[in-house]
Amino acid sequence: MGYSFHNDNRLPQGRLAMASYVIVGMIGVLLLGFWKLQIIDAEKYASMAERNRVRSIPVIAPRGRMLDRDGRVLVDNRPSFSVLLLRDDPALVEKNLPAIADGLNLAVEDLRDDLSTTRNLPKFQPIIIKPEASDADIAFIESHRSDIPILEMISISRRRYLPNGFMAHASGYVGEVSEQQIESSNGRFRPGDFAGKTGLEKQYNDLLMGTDGMRRVIVNSVGKEVGRLSTQEAIPGKQIQLTIDYDLQQVAEQSLGTRPGAVVALDPRSGEVLAMVSRPTPDPNDFSVRVSNEIWKRLNDDPLHPMLNRAIQAQLAPGSVFKIITATAMLEDKVPPESYTAFCPGYATFYGRQFKCWVYGKSSHGVVNFRKAILDSCDVFFYNVGMKLGIDRLAYYATKMGIGHKTGIDLPSEEPGLMPSEEWVERVFHRKWYPGETISVSTGQGAVTTTPLQLARTIGGIAMGGIFKQPHLLKDAQNVSEERFNISEPTVEKITDAMYGVVNDGGTGASLKLAGVELSGKSGTAQVIGYSTRDRLGKQKKFEDNAWFVGYAPRRNPEIVVAVLVQESGQHGGTASGPVVRDIIKAYYDKKNKNNGQTTVEYQRFNFGNGTNPAQAALAVKDAELAAPAKLDAPQLNSAAAAAAIIPAPPQKALQ
Repeated sequence: MGYSFHNDNRLPQGRLAMASYVIVGMIGVLLLGFWKLQIIDAEKYASMAERNRVRSIPVIAPRGRMLDRDGRVLVDNRPSFSVLLLRDDPALVEKNLPAIADGLNLAVEDLRDDLSTTRNLPKFQPIIIKPEASDADIAFIESHRSDIPILEMISISRRRYLPNGFMAHASGYVGEVSEQQIESSNGRFRPGDFAGKTGLEKQYNDLLMGTDGMRRVIVNSVGKEVGRLSTQEAIPGKQIQLTIDYDLQQVAEQSLGTRPGAVVALDPRSGEVLAMVSRPTPDPNDFSVRVSNEIWKRLNDDPLHPMLNRAIQAQLAPGSVFKIITATAMLEDKVPPESYTAFCPGYATFYGRQFKCWVYGKSSHGVVNFRKAILDSCDVFFYNVGMKLGIDRLAYYATKMGIGHKTGIDLPSEEPGLMPSEEWVERVFHRKWYPGETISVSTGQGAVTTTPLQLARTIGGIAMGGIFKQPHLLKDAQNVSEERFNISEPTVEKITDAMYGVVNDGGTGASLKLAGVELSGKSGTAQVIGYSTRDRLGKQKKFEDNAWFVGYAPRRNPEIVVAVLVQESGQHGGTASGPVVRDIIKAYYDKKNKNNGQTTVEYQRFNFGNGTNPAQAALAVKDAELAAPAKLDAPQLNSAAAAAAIIPAPPQKALQ
């Protein structure tokens, strides 16, 4: 029997070939993908897999400490924790953002702003979302490890400053870096990093900042640490030793009290700054973590401007202290001659205008010679001297002796002050200088302005015979410059003898005399507004006179010079500022004469006639953990007034 298969349905050869090619192509694509995964992108995916189980956590380097000249710690660090947000998985971050905000007491909008600011950073780089973690924050993070694995904590060393703004303007403060700082740092700064913002913290930020390390840990599927890998240790910042003498700084802070003003103490032989105070002042501890908007607004709205470092930024009329410059110009130019005398009835008339002496309406100085003019601070005498010298000779001597330009101190944002001249008024106001303006300038009024640091350097330099050292705060600073101006020996002798007489021969600083110390100096009382304007407006606190006193010791080649400004005190310089100078210079000699400087100074600092606010005592006690145990004798503690004098006790010496 035969069978026929003519109706078989067979696949055409062309279609079979096409199907084979497709299958082979697909296999080829798969093989190519496997090859790319295994060979080309092996390192990339291995890294991603590694990050799924290995977490890199930064180890923040502590900033270097600041020590005083004797090695005692002025600024150090305290341990703290910051909260990190891990951004490897954006979807997980977005999902948990409301829970994180609620648990850490943060605003969701603030978290989104942080994420937006750091969107250009690598996703594997964590960011700080809360600089200072509270106990409640730590408990929240630990209890939610499994359901919120994108939170981590790192140990941070926060800045710790002595309480109540002690040395605050000199030390400065640290703050969180801005977006502009991050962009210009070439990768050195990350969001959440802190850097120096003002003062020495800013000036020496590169020295004080260390180099961060990195800690690599193994985590499980819920983000819990189960092991540790390698750790790159952080390199701490370098500590710096300052020229500041803690004991003198303490005296300066206490003696000035809460009055607005400034104190600068220098060693004119070297330019070393021994003490620097500016009041009012912020508490730099408020900035060691992210400063609150409330505190920042209060500081900026305060009419007394606590953020202003008056020691180097308050540009004010120096008042009668400037007469020392006018007197130097007179003796050097011999215009008028040294034998010149003037009669002071309490006022004088120049160019049709009456200029008053400070004794106007109370008494008169009568016939005044050179020495009496300095001792009694006679304005009429120096009005006549200024008129005879002219503004350009006054400007020449003042500029050469440091007025009207920066001292070069190692602090940011120093102001230069101003010494007017004919050239200056033409350049700025496009007019000629009026001779009557010279009358005011000759006694430190009118357009001339200085800073307390400038005056300390100038008076100290004159007493040194024309050697003006660059002020500095870094101990053993290299390349300290100096300016020399040739002042003849007879001129220096007569000027220093007169300033000695201001204190010791019945001058305007007679109440400041110290037994066994050649305390010399010059007082100054500078008007905020003119006499005629004051008469028109009446007496108002905001128009009270500024009180100056610049003192030094000994009489020639001094070891210490102190400039004190008390703003709008309404008192004469010898009354308001002089006692502060006396206290500091007395403390200097007490320390010098006791055990080669190894003992804390004893001095009369519990007299609260200088404006000290007893309420500060409670603040100091509250912040006592920031300082070493107080060193007060039992008799002092038995006095109710002594409690108000509690200020930061001597800090411990740093281990070398």
